[in-house]
Parts: sequence; structure tokens; C-alpha cells
Amino acid sequence: MSSREHYSPGYRNYALGVLFLGYVVNFVDRSILSILLEPIKLDLALNDSQLGLLGGLAFAIFYTTMGIPIAALADRWSRVKILSIAIVIWSGMTAVCGLASNFVWLLLARIGVGVGEAGASPPSHSLISDYFPIESRATALSIYALGIPFGSMVGNFVGGFGAAEFGWRITFFMVGLPGIAVALLVWFTLREPPRGLSEKLAPIEPAPGQKSNAPKVSEVLAFLWQRKSFRHLGFAAGLHAFVGYGAGTWNAPFLIRIHDMPITEVGSWLALISGIGAIGTFAGGYLSDQLADRTTDRRWYFWVPGISTLAMVPFQFVAYLYGGLWAVIPSLFVVSILGGMYLGPSFAMTQGLVSLRMRAVASAILLFMLNIIGMGLGPYFVGVASDFLAPEFANHSLRYALCLAVLANLWAAVHYFAGATSVRADLEKTEALNLQVA
Repeated sequence: MSSREHYSPGYRNYALGVLFLGYVVNFVDRSILSILLEPIKLDLALNDSQLGLLGGLAFAIFYTTMGIPIAALADRWSRVKILSIAIVIWSGMTAVCGLASNFVWLLLARIGVGVGEAGASPPSHSLISDYFPIESRATALSIYALGIPFGSMVGNFVGGFGAAEFGWRITFFMVGLPGIAVALLVWFTLREPPRGLSEKLAPIEPAPGQKSNAPKVSEVLAFLWQRKSFRHLGFAAGLHAFVGYGAGTWNAPFLIRIHDMPITEVGSWLALISGIGAIGTFAGGYLSDQLADRTTDRRWYFWVPGISTLAMVPFQFVAYLYGGLWAVIPSLFVVSILGGMYLGPSFAMTQGLVSLRMRAVASAILLFMLNIIGMGLGPYFVGVASDFLAPEFANHSLRYALCLAVLANLWAAVHYFAGATSVRADLEKTEALNLQVA
């Protein structure tokens, strides 16, 4: 029986479901901090700049820098095993956050979460790209990316409930420890597909005893940097994430401070908003695949996220500047839907622009740009801006800091539209290279 016949459509969909579940756990553990920021601030006597550091830069620096060497390992070793070990690490460190007695210990625990989560997406993206061909890959990666809204939904709901009923320390244990079971599911039920399977090429795994032929990280970086479309894609995704992570980290404190909402109500609303965002996360990849297939024009993989990024800006200003919740909450629903549409197309194009042995590292490089700009600087920028504006605007400083961050989405849209001008030529170069290797 051939490798291709062995991986049936049913099993491929099962594998995608397990990887999605791992990503849900990833984002529960990543996003739980945001709903707990206010009780942590009161308990540990922290300022907004420190909270922004916890929610962004401290996590992102280690998440992104560790992601590249882990991805390089994933292009050479078992992606399934790397993912399983990573889940154990980040889940355990999430639970350890509940033991922190001061800012430094909580900072170190969050760094531990970031190190573990660095091993999540690069091997997962690479696995999905070997299970699903390019014409359905954006849809598959969008389904995987649904872990972001669903994980955020669970994190917000459990965080709001747990903080009110048990306190923020117990809440970290509640969301951290169940991840160990997911790690075991990945380890014992997922199988490692041959690289190049979805391209219908001969598997490129080295023979027993041979050294892996995967390129070095520097070679992958140079390869990608030569693709003009990827340069625009990386900056566009990073700027989009700058706004997304900045808002996502501070939406709960914003609703508590500006609109006097109790934390359980905030958790419920943000959980629902995150869940609704799944519509956009799936639609971004699905629409890109469908429009690109029907028109035979792959520029749609840039146009779809560009249009959605531009369209969400006015709704963000309404959400942060309007005084009535009847307008704020619906605007956040729309922002959540539009905000997730960039994920599937961005991930798919990154996988399509590189050769087969570059996929995990390419994913890590995109995530490095996305997360160092987005997760690292977004929450920290909002926190610092809020502290800077506080002497003049008091509690309302946070809403104006969020508005300043929103402006980066205009810049992101420009990069998406600019990247569309060169993506077809860049894809043709890579496809020709893959045929030569095969």
C-alpha cells in the first residue's frame, strides 16, 4: 500500500481536528491572561506598562526566537513528537502562573508559556501542508486557525467565571492542566506524513542513515526575502496582529474601566465575541480558495485579507470611542469577524512560496514577524500609551491608546495590496523549483 493510499480523507480530516484541538489549548493558555489582568493588577499592585509587558513583549520575544530553531528541528525530525512535547511544556507553565507571588515570577512563568508555544504552529502548519494540497490548503489552515477564536472564547469564559468564583490563581490551574491530555492524544494518534505528499511528488525523506537535506534557517530566510510578495505579507500580518493583540489583551480592562462591567459579564461577552470571530477565520481561507480557483488568480490570497483589514477600522473606532454599549458590543462582533480573515490566506501563501523542506521554518519566520510586531509590541504599546495619557485623560486614557493602535491597520492594508502585485510570479518560481527537486 502506498503512502498516499494510507492517508485516507477521513484520517486527514481527523488529523486536522486533532491539530485544531491543540491550537485551541494553545490559545486558551495564551489568552487567559487578558481576562485576568485587572484582578492580577489589584493583587500584585502593577501598572499598565507592566501588564502590557506580561501580555505581550515578555511572551513574544521567547515565543518568536525559540520558534525558529524548533521549526528547523521540525523540518528534520518528527513534527508530531515536537508538538506533543511543546503542549506539555506550555500547559505546565500556564499552571505555574498561578503560583506567582510577584511580577518577576509571573513574568518568568509567562516566558515559559511562550517557549512551549513556540513549538505549536510551525510543525502543525507543515503537517497540514503535507495532508492538504495547495488548492484546499488555505481552507484547511483556516480550520486550524479556528483554534484562535475558539481558544479565546474558552479562555474568556473560563477566565471570567474562574476569577469571580475561585480567584485568578486557581483559574490558571483550571486551564493549564487539561492540555496534558491533548498532548497524549497527539503523540499516540497522529502519524507523520511523508514530506511532499500533498504535491503528489515522490517523498523527499532521507534514506535511513542519511543526513537530512533540509536547508539551513539562513537559507530559508534568504529564499523568502527574495520573494517581494512575502516581504509585504510579513509586514502586513505583523501590523494587523499589532492591532489584534493590542486590542485582545486590553478589551477586558477597557470594558471594566470604561463601561463598569463586572468581570463575569466581561468574560461572557468576550467569549461570545471571540466565538463569532470563527466565522471570519474560516471565511478568509475559504473565500480565498474559492475566488482564486474560480478566477485562476491567486492575488485573492492578498486581496481578501487586505479588504477585510481596511473594512474593520471604522468599526474599531466606534467600539472604543462610543459611549453606549448598544453600539460598542455589536462593533466588536464585526471587528472579530473581519479581524480573523487574514490568517488562512497568510499561512497558506507562506507555505506555497517555499519549497517542501522549508515549510516549518517558513511558518516560524512568518510567525516571528507577526508576533514580534503584533504580540510583542501591540499590548505593550497600548499599556505604555495608556500610562502616558493617564495624567490628562485618567481612566479614559486606555480608550485613546487603543485608538492609536488601530491606525496600524491602515498601514497593514497597504502592504496586502502591494504584495498582490508580485505573488503570482513568486509562486511560479517556487512551483518550478519543487518540480526540479522532485
